[in-house]
Amino acid sequence: MKRAARMDGIAGFGIDRVAAAVLDGDVLRLENLDTDLGLPPEAVAVTRTALDDPVSNSWLPFTGDLGLRAAISDHIASRHGRVYDPESEIVVTCGGTEGVLDVLLATLDPGDEVVLTDPIYAGLVNRVRLAGGVPVFAPLSVVDGEWRLDRLALAGAVSDRTVALLLMSPSMPSGCVLDADDWTFVANVCQRHDLFLVYDAAMEALLFDGRAPVGPLDVPGMEERTVIVGSMSKAYRMIGWRVGWVAGPASLVSDAGWVHTYNTTGNVSVSRRAAEAVLRGPQEHVALVTAELQRRRDAIFDALPGWPLVRPAGGWSMLVDVAALGVSPAEASSAMLSAGVAATGMAGWGAGVAERYVRFVFSAEPVDRLATLGTRLERTGLVGR
Repeated sequence: MKRAARMDGIAGFGIDRVAAAVLDGDVLRLENLDTDLGLPPEAVAVTRTALDDPVSNSWLPFTGDLGLRAAISDHIASRHGRVYDPESEIVVTCGGTEGVLDVLLATLDPGDEVVLTDPIYAGLVNRVRLAGGVPVFAPLSVVDGEWRLDRLALAGAVSDRTVALLLMSPSMPSGCVLDADDWTFVANVCQRHDLFLVYDAAMEALLFDGRAPVGPLDVPGMEERTVIVGSMSKAYRMIGWRVGWVAGPASLVSDAGWVHTYNTTGNVSVSRRAAEAVLRGPQEHVALVTAELQRRRDAIFDALPGWPLVRPAGGWSMLVDVAALGVSPAEASSAMLSAGVAATGMAGWGAGVAERYVRFVFSAEPVDRLATLGTRLERTGLVGR
């Protein structure tokens, strides 16, 4: 059977292999982005009641109910100060990552380059490839124990074949957060080279240590160059509902909407109704969840003094520099699993930087269980070798 050339650089996450290797027993599940954090009450209540309504089994309208698109517009306006027209500048997608692929398929020609950070979510890297693009990596730096955008590396990654930057903040899996000066620099790069920005906003509400929310639309001139891709899966924990969105200039959103329609047709009405109710409902739970995630981050640091952890400034995960311990991520992941800790190596989640690390996801294990990490990982002998 013929194999498309675009598949040559695409490999599996490794997450599923680690998860499949977990046997019954007491294992810390740090390998994937499932969560034990409670759902917004509206999500459950609306889903239950809506199941009795025949319209809840419909996928119409393909680009999302106008009520949900209006709620998304208000949600974005509250964060970024820009009001997107619900009818022409927003399309609802089957999760945020589908939205990213829709945008890339609507904008990339074969061989177009897209600059991403290293490390970055492998699902973004491989969606660039699936769309016929070429991912180019700008390595992040570790400064004072935290990830920082390396502005010179970002600028240096741009070539005459670059058409877009694809950035997250907080970024997954690193937890890197871009500050106001970073976004000003990103804007200057986009304007100097006539690039557009795909801003993956999935994690943007999950900021630690009192950081102020900032984003690309805070910089004048970036509205017409930015497409925002959002999701209900992270701050709202509605992973299984598969509701995301694309917001941006009307011409791009129209094209992305047709890609969405011809790829997935649409997500089911019951999910969209639940998402609208949650976006319109009380928002205090987002801050409570963020505080709990910060406590979990800190619990890992308390449990693993001396380990080469890089402190995330937000998000659901952190990275461990196992290459600094003299082992590969695959070797470290295997040793950790034997000690009752499921964690995944970052091969394929960037380039030379990502390939040094193992990821700890702290969204599915409470503080008291994370406190056992030190005792568990002491069995591996990785520290002090």
